[in-house]
Formats: sequence, C-alpha cells, structure tokens
Amino acid sequence: MTVNKKNLSRVLRPRSIAIFGGGWSTAVLRQCRKMGFEGALWPVHPTRDTIDDIPCYRSVADLPGAPDVSFIGVNRDGTIDIVRELSVRGSGGAVCFASGFNEVSDGAERNRALLAAAGDMPILGPNCYGFINYLDGALLWPDQHGGKRVESGAAIVVQSSNIAINLTMQRRGLPIAYVLTAGNQAQTGLSELAEAALDDPRVTVLGLHIEGFDNIARLERVFAKAREMRKPVVAIKVGTSAAAQAMTLSHTASLAGADTLADAFFARCSVVRTRTLDEFVETLKLLHVLGPSPDKSLGSMSCSGGEASLVGDLASAAGLDLRPLASDEMEKLRATLPEMVTISNPLDYHTFTWGNGSSLTSTYRAMLDGNFGLTILVLDFPRSDRCVDNGCEISLEAAIEAHKAGGGRFALVASLPENMTEPHAERLLASGIAPMMGLATALIAAANAAWIGEMWSRPQTSALTAQAQVLESAATAMDEWTSKSILREIGIVTPQGGIASSVDDAVTLAEKLGYPVVLKGVGDKLLHKTEMAAVHLNLADAEAVRGAAHSLTHLECDFLVEKMVQDGVAELIVGIARDPQFGLYLTVGAGGVMVELWNDTRALLLPASRDDIRTAFLSLRSAPLLTGFRGRQEADIESAVEAAWRISNYALTQAGTLEELDINPLIVTADNAVAVDALIHNRRA
Repeated sequence: MTVNKKNLSRVLRPRSIAIFGGGWSTAVLRQCRKMGFEGALWPVHPTRDTIDDIPCYRSVADLPGAPDVSFIGVNRDGTIDIVRELSVRGSGGAVCFASGFNEVSDGAERNRALLAAAGDMPILGPNCYGFINYLDGALLWPDQHGGKRVESGAAIVVQSSNIAINLTMQRRGLPIAYVLTAGNQAQTGLSELAEAALDDPRVTVLGLHIEGFDNIARLERVFAKAREMRKPVVAIKVGTSAAAQAMTLSHTASLAGADTLADAFFARCSVVRTRTLDEFVETLKLLHVLGPSPDKSLGSMSCSGGEASLVGDLASAAGLDLRPLASDEMEKLRATLPEMVTISNPLDYHTFTWGNGSSLTSTYRAMLDGNFGLTILVLDFPRSDRCVDNGCEISLEAAIEAHKAGGGRFALVASLPENMTEPHAERLLASGIAPMMGLATALIAAANAAWIGEMWSRPQTSALTAQAQVLESAATAMDEWTSKSILREIGIVTPQGGIASSVDDAVTLAEKLGYPVVLKGVGDKLLHKTEMAAVHLNLADAEAVRGAAHSLTHLECDFLVEKMVQDGVAELIVGIARDPQFGLYLTVGAGGVMVELWNDTRALLLPASRDDIRTAFLSLRSAPLLTGFRGRQEADIESAVEAAWRISNYALTQAGTLEELDINPLIVTADNAVAVDALIHNRRA
C-alpha cells in the first residue's frame, strides 16, 4: 500500500489529537500539555467524563471533527474497530499501540483486518509507541522522554521504542526535532516516516535505527531525496551477528538482510553507517551544526602534549588528515604564543596563556584561519559538585569569541563525554560551535562528516536495477568450458585452450598450445575441482600431461587443457550472487584458493560503474599488491575493472535466470586480466 503523503504530513504535524483509552493514553494527553501543544486535545473514553480536567468524548462519532491524528491505547480488537471508524470519519491517521498482530504466531489474520479497517488512512504500528514532535509539542508518546522543544534539529526514525526513549535521554546537546517509532510497519514503514520527516524544513539531518529494511527501492528514493535536499543521513543498523539477526526476526517480523550488502547499500546512497549509539548521536550533532565536511583535514588544539599525542593516534585511526601547518599559518600562531611553544598540528599550546582570554582568543582564531575541514579544541570541564572552575570557562568564552570573529568549522571536544555539561553544549550550539563529547567518538564523527562530503561531491549513482527476485527452480551449473565460452562472448579474456575427450587428445592439444599448460577435469560433477585433485598446473611436457590425464580417468570426465598464465601479479575473485532483499550483486576481492581465509572482499549493488569497481578494488586490504608493493610489478588494474564491469552488465541482462557467477581466480598481469577459472549457475524464475 502507498501511504498518502499529504495525510502523513498531517499525522506528524497535527492541529488536533484524539486520545483513546486510559492508562497509557492518559500519559499522551499529559505529555502534549506539558510540551505546550497549541492544538486541540480530544480524549475519548466510553465511561469517564474527564481526563486531567479535559472533557471526554464517548466515541469517534461524538468528536467535534476528524482528528489529524489519534493515539489508540486500547486492546487489539478494539483498535481495529476504532481505526475503521476513524478512517470512515476522514481522520488523518493513527498510532496503534496494541500488540498481538504480525509479531505473534496467530496474529496474521488480525493484521489483515487492521489494514482493511485503515483503508487509505495512514497508521503507525501496530505494536508502536508512537512519535514525538519536539518542534510543535505534539507527543503521541505514552511514556517518559528526556527532550524539550526545539526550533530545528535531527529527525530520528527508530525500530525500537526502548532505544527511542534512551535517545531522548541524551545529555549531549543534540537538538532532536522528531523521534518516530515504526512498530510492526504493517502499513507505514521506515521509509515513509523518513520521507515525511525530511519534508519538514526544520529538520536538518536524518537519523535511522534499522533492524530490518522495509522496502529497498523506496528507501533508496528517500536517500536520494535527502541528498538532493542537502540533508545528511546517518544510520545505525543492527544484525551484524547471527544472534542479532535472530532477535530482529522475532522482534519486528522483518528480515535483517546480509550485513555486507547493507554496507554496500548505505555507501551507494551516501548514508553514513555508525556502529554505536555514541557514534550515532555525535555524528548527527556534528552534521546538524556544521553539515558535511569539505575534506578530511583536521586542525587540533589542546593545552596538553598527552592530549595532542592522543589526538594524533585517534585521528589517524579514524582516517583524518592532520596536515602540517603552512608557513603563513605557523607565523600567525607564533605571533600568539611564547617562543617555548612548538608550533605544529596537533598544537599543544601549553598553559603559558591559560586564563588569559584575549591571548587564547588570538591563538584559537589563528588556528581557525587554517581553513581545515574541521578545527577542534580539546577542553574538559571540571566537575561542578567537587571542583571549582580552573580557567575552562575563560577558554570556552575565548573559543566563542574566536569563532565569532571569523567563523570556521569549529568543534569543542571533551575527551570524556561526562566532562562537558549540557548547559555548556547548549551554549556552544547557540554560538555555531559543535559540542562533541568523547574524543575518539568525536573524531569518528568528523571522519563521517568528511565521508559524506566526499560522497556528495561525486555524481549521484543510478538507481538499483537488480531488485530482489527469488528463483524457485533447482540451480543448473555450467561446466568450466561452457562458462568460459560465455565469458569470451562478453569480452572477458580466458586462457587459450580446448576440450579433449581422451588422454591422447589431451597430449595433442597441449603440444599445439605450447608448454607449460594446465589440465583440469571437466564435467557436471566436477564443480570444485581443487578438492577432487582435478587440477594440474604448470605441466611442462607431454609426459607430464599424459600422467595428469591418466590420474583423472577414474572420474570419467573430459579434459580441459589451457595455456598456463604466467607472470601474474595478483589473483582476484570477481563474482555475482543473488540476495533475497538486494537482488544480484557483484563481489570483488583477493582471490585464489585462500579466498575464504583472506576474507578480503567488497560487495557492490548493481548497476555498478567502472569508478565504483575501481574504488572497491583499491579499498581492499591487499590493494598494495595491485599497485606495486615494495617495488613489485604493478598490476593492470584497469583490465580487472573492465572485466568486473562487463560481468556486472552481463548479470543485469540475465537477471531473470542467473543465480551465481564466479571467476576465481582472475589473474591480473602487468598488461591484462585473465579469467583462469569460472562457473555459472542458472535458475528459472
């Protein structure tokens, strides 16, 4: 079902709210009043006259109008009846709090009844906590929360109500505009909620907590829209472990999907993926204040050599560039600091000017004039309950004054999260400075902001075309010779060779090709030839070929005889596989017989450009072997890229039948890339 976009906007930014039920529902009424909601509040209860001194209505029919949104906090069967009545009345939508639908074994029929009752009216849930709109004070939220009204901020869509609550309790200064929970996503899913939040001009950045993807194609369109609107997207997706994937199935009745493909999907869509809630919040905050970074350069200041060294280590680990200061930048800093201070990046400005606001302002301003992708000041505040201010407040004011004097992308970082208070964070936010909590996490957030900036500088990738399709028939495997024949038709280089049906024919063919040669067994039952000792390499003469062929006669197979590929620089794997959510995808990586051991691969969703494939090859841990490691011969990377690109295009043309294609190894020489072994599996849709 396509959710009415106009109505979903009406749901999230309501002017009238109906609340059905008591207990949990009463909390919704109180939350709205507490947060200053200025619209109409209509409690509905069959027996109570008032709730919190507000008159109750007995039913949907008694309401003074069709509510923009309703919170339905009654039992599962009553929920279906109320949804039906609201839909008929022309209501904007509803949050269905009750559980007992698709997340339980006997809930499927109840779920169908709920969808039928809703018709075209949007519903969130069931099994849904609701949402919080901190911009307008509309809280369809039956529990505690830790947020407050804001004028702009991050919209966060969450597939776990408890994580949603925890995020509202953060004291890190992140302005949260919306918290939207998805529940079971029976009708309205993650992607629709995300798009509706993006449509609010007061939303600066989008955060997603994902247990399972609801609709890949629709979510891809949302991410493309976010990029067009210049609103960064940050995701935290669970399901990297088998245990987590099992939990997501039981918790939300949705499929977690292959984690490596989730990474590929996010990267394709310029969505930064975080691994912890700390990284999630800090990245959202940095992007809210400063947006994506123009590059990875980092300028750092602190009054401690130990902190400067720590910044150096952590920045390097995060992939940031602590570039050396230019001569003019060094001169500006030198003019603000005593001679005994070494001018460098990261800068340890010592404590000679500690407590001198004007001197600190000059130093901070000089560093900001370096126009780094991000400039940070490391500053930890003392505990207010046991300590007195030791000059940190002066440093804070100096930082604010320095930024006010000329702007710049500036963050103040507490090395430990607890060493910056929420009032400090809010003061910095008001000054346009990002308050970052936790040095390691802050630098990861900085790297994330730089990554988004880099991705946005590239052309937008084309939409996915290899959408999920399950092929039901049994797989049919082509033998190596047939597979290679297809590869040659699409322009992939394979070794010179041919098929021999007898030992004598194998020798004759080898003599014709010239030595050394490779001899392999070929047949329907010889798909994994190495394990069956059916591969003989580097055969140098007729006697060797004859002996190798004789050793395979018990397999009752033909013989593939090929010219041995020599002078290989690297062995790669290039393959196509099919995923139930993402469809066909391309894998490139370090290949050969140790491919599983090295586990050095990258996945790309299709279509993939040559640039995408080249970037994937060069991001491998083994990439130095391709580029001339320690004086070795460089590999012909462009030939490898071309081969992988042709394979990916072939896969798209065969999407209705192709199950798997594997080239391992693709031997890359100084001037070519040769598919030495290949296998193709087909199915019927």
